[in-house]
Amino acid sequence: MARKKSVTLAGATGLVGGEALRLLLADPAFSRVAAIVRRPLEGAIAGERKLEQRVVDFERLEQRPPPLDVDTIVCALGTTIKAAGSQEAFRRVDYDYPLALARLGLAAGAKQFVLVSALGASAKSPVFYNRVKGELEDAVRSLGYASVVIVRPSLLLGARREFRLGEEIAKRFGFLAPGKYRPVAARDVANALVTAARDPQPGVRIIESDEIRALAR
Repeated sequence: MARKKSVTLAGATGLVGGEALRLLLADPAFSRVAAIVRRPLEGAIAGERKLEQRVVDFERLEQRPPPLDVDTIVCALGTTIKAAGSQEAFRRVDYDYPLALARLGLAAGAKQFVLVSALGASAKSPVFYNRVKGELEDAVRSLGYASVVIVRPSLLLGARREFRLGEEIAKRFGFLAPGKYRPVAARDVANALVTAARDPQPGVRIIESDEIRALAR
């Protein structure tokens, strides 16, 4: 019988992270799921037997690290420049926090890091958002994890609290976009994360948006 795995998830209250949390808790391959959160989760999910909640201050993550004694770290942290309020604040959430988590996880013995990035991520991109995502990818790859999986979704579709015009347009016309540029459901992205965490492979693997949809099928 295969040994059951343990995983830490950061970003469990987000669109993709919330879906990933539900999938991880329902998956018998995982015996323990630790959610790193700013504030305690509420509702029925908070009582799940496999769930361990670890409330942290992300601004002091390295000074006060949570226990990261797991096989795999799944990072679904992310915001938008509009929500963050500035490019500096965006970079703190989308670069500083994930990289600090990756470093701490490796030091604690984690073997795999699974990261939600973005379509078009590149450290050489002229687009600030994509450049930050690419710089994070490069930094994580350089740390020395036995397994790194980078998932690059296109525009995410799912039930958000706030209205986003771009998503509404994508729902109607996204099928016209070619291949990996088509919008992808947040649950499908979460499925790609959990699939990767369930079966770690050595080296670096990049899962583009079209492959995310293929995995879901």
